[in-house]
This record gives sequence, structure tokens and C-alpha cells, in this order.
Amino acid sequence: MSPSDDELLRRLARGEEASLGLLYDRHADRLLGLALTLLRDRSEAEDAVHDLFVEVWQKAGEYDPRRGTVRTWIVMRLRSRCLDRLRRAKMRRDKTPEPVATAARPEVIEHAADEPRVRAALAGLAEPQREVVLLAYFGGLTSAEIAERLAIPIGTVKSRLRAALIALRSALEPPGARP
Repeated sequence: MSPSDDELLRRLARGEEASLGLLYDRHADRLLGLALTLLRDRSEAEDAVHDLFVEVWQKAGEYDPRRGTVRTWIVMRLRSRCLDRLRRAKMRRDKTPEPVATAARPEVIEHAADEPRVRAALAGLAEPQREVVLLAYFGGLTSAEIAERLAIPIGTVKSRLRAALIALRSALEPPGARP
């Protein structure tokens, strides 16, 4: 018989990391659905669920069963995270720097002829990924500075950058470059 959510959270609070995986397997699909409903962006929703489970791991000892079920505790934390992300996104819209003209930055784009392809590839990224790329490559910020500026964990910044670079590489590869 599998342990209850309460038991998994107690084990997690004692440092049994495997319990986090069981909680994740049990709840992640529903939580991702909720995050998608609230954020309407798959990348943002996945980041929110990831951040939530990091928080659950770190704060498992704070759970109080008298205040509700584990599921309710997790859902309320996710909802709060999603609403915070929506508020931050609204505030950032006016603060995101404009990209520097890439033709004037030869270290960013080797040939001016590639500029339209790069702009199109950037436009094809999800907003959270595009934002960290612009801040890192055009704004010159480090991952830590981006995390501070956007009020998100540094791991989320690095995950978004990695996903963005993979997508950009794929979009910018010459046709037939991969088998």
C-alpha cells in the first residue's frame, strides 16, 4: 500500500528525498493543468510547478494538517506562485529592455545576413525564454542578476536559458544539418 500524502510530507520533512518523487508523480499532472489554466503559457506553467516542488521540498516541515490536506496546501502554494508570476509579468512589460541593434554587435551575429533569421528565431521563443535571452545576451546580465531582476530562482533562469538556446540552435541550423 502506498503512503498517504501526509506520510510522504512527514518523510520529506525528515529528509527522505524519495518522498518528493512520489508526491510529484501523484500530483504533478493536475498541478500543471491548474498552472496552465492560470498562466496560459506552458513554459511558465512548467517553471511554476518545478518551483513549487522545490518549495515543497524545502518547506515540508511547515505543513500543518490541521489547516487542510496536503493537496490543498500544495494547490494553494501553486496558485499563489502563479498569481505572483502574473503580477510580475505585468510589471515587467514596461521594464524589459529593447534589443540592441544586432548589426552593431558583431559578437552576437557573425553576419548581418543572419539578422532576420535570428530575430525570427527569437520571436518564436516563449516569452519567459525570450526575456532571459534578451537580458543575458543583449542586456549583459548574469544569471544571478536576471534572477534578482525578475524575482525568480536562479535555477529557473538557467533552465529557461538552456531551453531557449536549444530552441534557437534548432531554429538556426541550416536545413539538413542534422541526420
